[in-house]
Amino acid sequence: MDGGKALARLRFKMRLDFVAESKSARLFFGNKGSVEQAEELREQKVSLLRNIPVQGIIIEQIDMDHEIYTIIDEYSNKLSYYAPVYILFSADSLENALRFTMKEEFRTIEMLDPEQITLSQMETVRLVQNVNDELLNFKRVLERRMENWK
Repeated sequence: MDGGKALARLRFKMRLDFVAESKSARLFFGNKGSVEQAEELREQKVSLLRNIPVQGIIIEQIDMDHEIYTIIDEYSNKLSYYAPVYILFSADSLENALRFTMKEEFRTIEMLDPEQITLSQMETVRLVQNVNDELLNFKRVLERRMENWK
């Protein structure tokens, strides 16, 4: 990745949105329970991020100071409450950053440093293989969840 030079850590700013759903969209008023659920879920997930180390990742800052927003699913008529979190982190490698960002709650990512990365052919192949492995793992997790819902 670096042409033989010592590689500085990669720095990213990532957004995750943790979601809590209500029973239906009819309850616009007096539905603080779901807002509180989204807030509690955000706090629990952030606590895990802070307290469980991830190989090759250093979390520098976590920003939970963003308002919870809602979206209505027009097909199921369910109201979902989203609690956004911004995480500033550094990674030893692109592969470690990739594994860290492979979350259902992932929304966006911005690479802060360095401005540019050059990958060799071997590093590009390894990165694509890692992306494929992570997607297959994610697919298996989703399939297990679907089996449990039946």
